[in-house]
Amino acid sequence: MIIGGLQKVSLVDYPGHISATLFLQGCNFRCPFCHNPELVNPELFQRPLPEEELWTFLRNRVGKLDGVAITGGEPTMHKDLPDIMRRIKGMGLLVKLDTNGSHPDMLEQIIGLRCVDYIAMDLKAPLERYAELTGVRVDSAAIQRSIRLIMGSSIAYEFRTTVVRSLLAPDEILAIGRMIAGGRRYALQRFVPSKHVEAGFKEAATYTIQELESLRDALQKNVEECIIR
Repeated sequence: MIIGGLQKVSLVDYPGHISATLFLQGCNFRCPFCHNPELVNPELFQRPLPEEELWTFLRNRVGKLDGVAITGGEPTMHKDLPDIMRRIKGMGLLVKLDTNGSHPDMLEQIIGLRCVDYIAMDLKAPLERYAELTGVRVDSAAIQRSIRLIMGSSIAYEFRTTVVRSLLAPDEILAIGRMIAGGRRYALQRFVPSKHVEAGFKEAATYTIQELESLRDALQKNVEECIIR
């Protein structure tokens, strides 16, 4: 495990819970709009947080935190992820996983071990545009398998898409919704210019709230709940 950062308290990363957020270094995607370039671009990696500092912190926060949200980067790249999750669960804390769905074998293992309580999977684009939006070759079958694994599990979950106006047209966002027809929750995440893997996205346009509300209403036909975040 290579810990790229630790946010000691968050009210937004784990829906309905007070959590710490654990950021793991490294990602197999190169989404230009990603707002964590220091976890994606090896040239920007900082000195990792010693693992024992994490466990010391969590031991001192038992009873004060509800859980831990594990994000990245892409956490499922780390072979010791299940061990980390089981250790956190053993402390009586809930575990949320953020993933891009590119490693379904790891996802299946985690679900089978029941060491996760909530999964949030990012859906970048309609399948035919994944390579374009992620900057790498993507196994679309792996993405589809991850969707099926998550939807077929008894674990709480959501799918989510960061909607950048210049990258995703409204009909493409609706197409993503059809990929998860029958799903429980789909979150439309409004793109907020900040720091990104590609610096030019600091000036990228976002959808208006009114436009997102219209998309949300249309997507309600596909999923039980569609929210704007």
